[in-house]
Amino acid sequence: MRRKLQVTVFDYGAGNLHSLIKALASPDVVVRVETDAAVAIETDALVLPGVGAFSTAAQRLAPARDSIRDAVARGLPCLGICLGMQLFFQESEEGPGAGLGVVSGRVTRLRAARVPHIGWNTVTEQTDPTLAAAGLTDTYYAHSYVCRPDSLDNVTAWTSVEADRFPAAIRWRNTVGVQFHPEKSSAAGVRFLRAFVDGVRR
Repeated sequence: MRRKLQVTVFDYGAGNLHSLIKALASPDVVVRVETDAAVAIETDALVLPGVGAFSTAAQRLAPARDSIRDAVARGLPCLGICLGMQLFFQESEEGPGAGLGVVSGRVTRLRAARVPHIGWNTVTEQTDPTLAAAGLTDTYYAHSYVCRPDSLDNVTAWTSVEADRFPAAIRWRNTVGVQFHPEKSSAAGVRFLRAFVDGVRR
């Protein structure tokens, strides 16, 4: 009987994580919610959820920022969703505070007439195998800020709102970030989360 995989969702204390936890859980996956960033990295995979504001989340991560960066650099699989993906970057226009800086770049406000961007949108130019395994085409978004990486080498999918084209997904080693909410993106979104977990097990 194979060992159950432990996936830890870091809780910034900003909202309901029920749908994300439910989507990640399976008979061979134990999902743990942790509020202490230093303890959260003691896991098989870390998930930074997409609920909350950049400044608050950065403040919660700050005591263990270097430890998280080191763990990710050593290969700890990490999935960042919406705000979680933005926390991989160095800073955000949304407010003060330092991100993890595992991806070089910053987060800026979406350049569109209607902000926030809420609803379904198309994911294009996909190159990440985890996205491909899920068969993602349309995904659900709820955000006002987007990631602007210094290098496009990290970008594995794109989305556009009006004339603003921004990363829908990024990858750096075992770190995956998505601007959309897979837990709200119907069956394909759940398949993406399961594909991420399957990749961790492999």
